[in-house]
Amino acid sequence: MTRRNDPRLGILLMILTTAVFAIQDGMSRHLAEKYHVLTVVMIRYWFFAFFVIVLSARHRGGLARVMRTRNLGLQIFRGVLLTAEVCIVVLAFVKLGLIETHAVFAVYPLLIAALAGPVLGEYVGWRRGIAILIGLAGVLVILRPGLRVFSPAAALPLIGATMFALYGLLTRYVGRDDSSATSFFYTGVAGAVATTLVGPFFWTPIQGLADWGWMGALCLTGVLGHFLLIKAYEVAEAGTIQPFAYFQLVFITILGTLIFNEHPDNWTLAGGAMILSAGIYTLIRQARMR
Repeated sequence: MTRRNDPRLGILLMILTTAVFAIQDGMSRHLAEKYHVLTVVMIRYWFFAFFVIVLSARHRGGLARVMRTRNLGLQIFRGVLLTAEVCIVVLAFVKLGLIETHAVFAVYPLLIAALAGPVLGEYVGWRRGIAILIGLAGVLVILRPGLRVFSPAAALPLIGATMFALYGLLTRYVGRDDSSATSFFYTGVAGAVATTLVGPFFWTPIQGLADWGWMGALCLTGVLGHFLLIKAYEVAEAGTIQPFAYFQLVFITILGTLIFNEHPDNWTLAGGAMILSAGIYTLIRQARMR
C-alpha cells in the first residue's frame, strides 16, 4: 500500500470519485425509470461481485485468505444491508429526483456520529452534538412535515441514510478484526447473492443495445468509483479527504439541473446547506480529536 503522504493527490482523487459516483447515480435513475429497481441493482452487483473476486484473488494469500473472517454473520449482514440501502436510494432517485434525495442523504455522516455512541461506545462532545442537531434540523427543513402534504417517498432518503450510517458503523466494528480487503469482498459477494435470491422475481428484460450500453456503463462506473476511492485512502489520511466527499452533492446538483431538469426549491437549498455545513464541521472536528 502506498504511504499516506500526499493529501493533495488524495483530495483530487476524492473529488474525482464523487464525480464518478454522481454520474453513476444519474445512470441508475435513468435505468430505474424504465426497469425494476431490483433488476438494475442485481446486474450492477453481479459485476461488482466479479470485480471483488478478481481483486481478492490477486491479493497476497489469495482468495482463501481474504475470505477468512471472525465476523461472518456481521459481514454478510453488512453486505445485505448495503444492498437494501442501494435499492431504497435508487427508488428515491425516481420518486424524488437526484437533488432532493442527496440533500437528505447527506445527513448520513451526522447519523454515524450520533449512533457511534450506542453502537461502538464512541460518544461525541457537545460541539459535534450541536452540529448533529443542526443537520437533523436541515432534514426537517427539506421534508417540512406539517407544512405540506407529506409523501411516503420523502422518507426514502432518510431511511437510506440511516441504513448507510449503520453499514458504516458495522464496517468500523468488523474492521477491528478483519482487513479492509475482507470487508470489501463480503460487501460485493453478499450483495450479489442477496439480489440474485430476490431479483429474478422482479426481473424486467433489458431492451435494446442502448440500454445494455447504459447498464454496462453503470457497472464500469461503479468499479471505477470504488477503485478511485481505495486509491484516495491509500495516499491520504481519511480525516483529510473525507469532507471532500460532499462534492458529490455539487455534482449531483449540476447533473440533476442540466440533465433531468430538476429545480430544487429554496427550502431544499437551505436545508441542504445546513446539513452540508454541519457534516463538514463534524468531520473536521472528528479529525482534530483523533
